[in-house]
Amino acid sequence: MKIAISGGSGFVGQALTEHFTEKGNDVYILTRNPDGKPEKERVTYIKWLSDDHQLDELPELDAIVNLAGESINGRWTDEKKEKILSSRIDSTRSIMDLIERQETKPEVLINASAVGYYGTSQTEKFDEWKEEAGDDFLAEVTKQWENEALKAKDYGVRVVCTRFGLILDKDEGALPRMALPYKLYGGGPIGSGDQWYSWIHISDVAGLIDFAIQNRSIEGSLNATSPHPVQMNDFGRLLGRRLNRPHWLPLPGFVLKTALGEMSTLILDGQKVYPQKALDHNFKFTYPTLSSALTAIYER
Repeated sequence: MKIAISGGSGFVGQALTEHFTEKGNDVYILTRNPDGKPEKERVTYIKWLSDDHQLDELPELDAIVNLAGESINGRWTDEKKEKILSSRIDSTRSIMDLIERQETKPEVLINASAVGYYGTSQTEKFDEWKEEAGDDFLAEVTKQWENEALKAKDYGVRVVCTRFGLILDKDEGALPRMALPYKLYGGGPIGSGDQWYSWIHISDVAGLIDFAIQNRSIEGSLNATSPHPVQMNDFGRLLGRRLNRPHWLPLPGFVLKTALGEMSTLILDGQKVYPQKALDHNFKFTYPTLSSALTAIYER
């Protein structure tokens, strides 16, 4: 296949590029600055989101994966919030422009989203059949982002919005920051410790996106989470056990709110999300349990 990836130099984009090229596919990474990028077999860098873009150099594509957007890490000032939203809307509109200009349309657009769509709850279970979005900032961002991506259906393109949970990897993403207090013997419950973490191993992210590209019966929302979400206390205990460290030192929620502001909701609040659509389509998770995922990560 020939697959274009926007945001291809990021955490998920790099994993996807490696996954696809190892299977013999050609990957075209859409980037603002293609100069100086490392040469890789079956990888081509295409200039994008600039006045002198080179999108005409793209071949006929089988799929587009849109991951581009401002990082949600950092204090959510009004300016930061605007960048988080506008970067996702603008990049997705650029993807629509790319699709419009392609004489032969790609079969599918895989557009990133997040489990933040559902809002937060310690008691409710969420899956793709819950159509109503939450009412907080991240829910509004993901709702607008998905609505923009769904416009590709007007061109006859199948659209899948992958709602990512907490993506686990040893060196990238949130896990290294979560593991650091444990390595320093200071890990423990954060806030109430009862909040749900809907997580997924990075290898299963790549596998699920590939699965969604191949399986034409999958469209609309797709939860990219493991089938076994866990509460913070259980997550911490398993992480501490894997690192041979105690889970004992509480971090009060008000301390985190003071340090991070509104962004602290990512850590203090959560949602219990199930990948029902993946399970209904018989996707096989390589790491369905947190124990298996952490074992794989820390034994590498």
